Amino acid sequence: MAIHLTKRLSVFAAILSIVLFMPGIALAVPVQLHITSGVIFAQITKTATYSTLSEINLTPLQRQELQAVRQRRNREIEAVLNTSQRAQFNHNLRAGNNMNQALEKLHLQPEQQDFVKAIFQFTHLKMKAISSRHSLKLLHK
Repeated sequence: MAIHLTKRLSVFAAILSIVLFMPGIALAVPVQLHITSGVIFAQITKTATYSTLSEINLTPLQRQELQAVRQRRNREIEAVLNTSQRAQFNHNLRAGNNMNQALEKLHLQPEQQDFVKAIFQFTHLKMKAISSRHSLKLLHK
């Protein structure tokens, strides 16, 4: 039980620290994710398309930043899962499912769903901040 509390506190501490140290992110509006697969898939597809299109003109450093954000998201999601869920999640991904499909097949507990939702929202905000910094740099040229 103490481990779960520690995980929760670390996730919330990370979110709080990023929001405090990057005030521009705090003003961004997060994507509303819902548990129904059609809605999640549509929203993530929209975000993925946006990030792919915006990555075309990014510098290698900015691409590395986005990749680091995605890798951190993956580690944070795996930290929410227990050992058997983690193994099943990796199996689902290798079987060709996208991240949302793989997560839905796990039938997560409500608190796990909340954590995953927060991780996705936080990741979206970080990626949006990286993209907006890139847009601002283009405007100043």
